[in-house]
Amino acid sequence: MDDTLLRLAEDLLARCRAKKLMLATAESCTGGLIAATLTEIAGSSDVFERGFVTYSNAAKSAQLGVPAEIIAGHGAVSEEVARAMAEGALRKSQADIAIACTGIAGPGGGTKTKPVGLVHIAVAGRDMATMHQRMTYGSIGRSAVRSATVEDALSLAREMVEEIGVAR
Repeated sequence: MDDTLLRLAEDLLARCRAKKLMLATAESCTGGLIAATLTEIAGSSDVFERGFVTYSNAAKSAQLGVPAEIIAGHGAVSEEVARAMAEGALRKSQADIAIACTGIAGPGGGTKTKPVGLVHIAVAGRDMATMHQRMTYGSIGRSAVRSATVEDALSLAREMVEEIGVAR
């Protein structure tokens, strides 16, 4: 596993541990790589609560409670769906923070309005505004899109943790 990703995961876990925060993930285009990166770190079980891999639209609705109307109206790869995934992961878990992503890793599947390399990342926290980033990595290859998504998702989660003032 990439050293940069492992350092980011280790840092995020340490910050969550210090504030007694639990993490969950809700992943589509990364297929569980965020969870895998976090759990690659020994001792992560005291911080990582669970991960959802919701690759299909039906899974997003069934496992996370993403309304089918949101998926139909905005598409699976959208800010609205990423936010709903993160917020759904919070509702369906005991976590304090949930990281979600949905995107088009490629090489196919892109359109003019939603090209290959488009990814939406969201991080939700209990009693906090959900954060969102729209990333356009371009057609850099499937593995590179997925790795970049993990890196940016861990970084966005770190921002959320930094906003939480004191240990619970």
